[in-house]
Amino acid sequence: MAGYYAVLAAKGFLPEDWLDDLAGPESPLGHHPDRLRVPGVEISSGSLGHGLGLAVGTALALRAQGLLKPRVYVMLGDAELDEGSNHEAIAYAGALGLDSLTAIVIDNHSASYAPPGGLGTLFTVHGWTSSTVDGRDHSAIRSALLPRGPHAVIATVEKKGS
Repeated sequence: MAGYYAVLAAKGFLPEDWLDDLAGPESPLGHHPDRLRVPGVEISSGSLGHGLGLAVGTALALRAQGLLKPRVYVMLGDAELDEGSNHEAIAYAGALGLDSLTAIVIDNHSASYAPPGGLGTLFTVHGWTSSTVDGRDHSAIRSALLPRGPHAVIATVEKKGS
């Protein structure tokens, strides 16, 4: 969540000094974003498996309204891909060709299951494109976010010191 909150601060939604007390007892910046407490948060989350489905619905609603320029980005973790609702969302977005949708998967190798060929194959078998990048390389991440979707960016993050 630190990365998400840092982006919100950089975009002016919240004061940067809030980041100093991330998930502190009095901080509005909890482990799960709360749209009622944090400016710029559009959807409160917490339960694994909800974010991608909500993003698919948002992309579909934008398309239905004829709004083709806006992009929909969703962040999720590799372990979250163990949830069946994500597999359904991936298949549905691929079948519909939701080109405004980009999923950013933080791969810190915490998933209980890694498919042959890597996490990107979970998406590409359903018609998505996929890029795998070093999750600490800002330039690589920026470039990987450019393609229209449905597109998955697998941001691999090794433990520091490994």
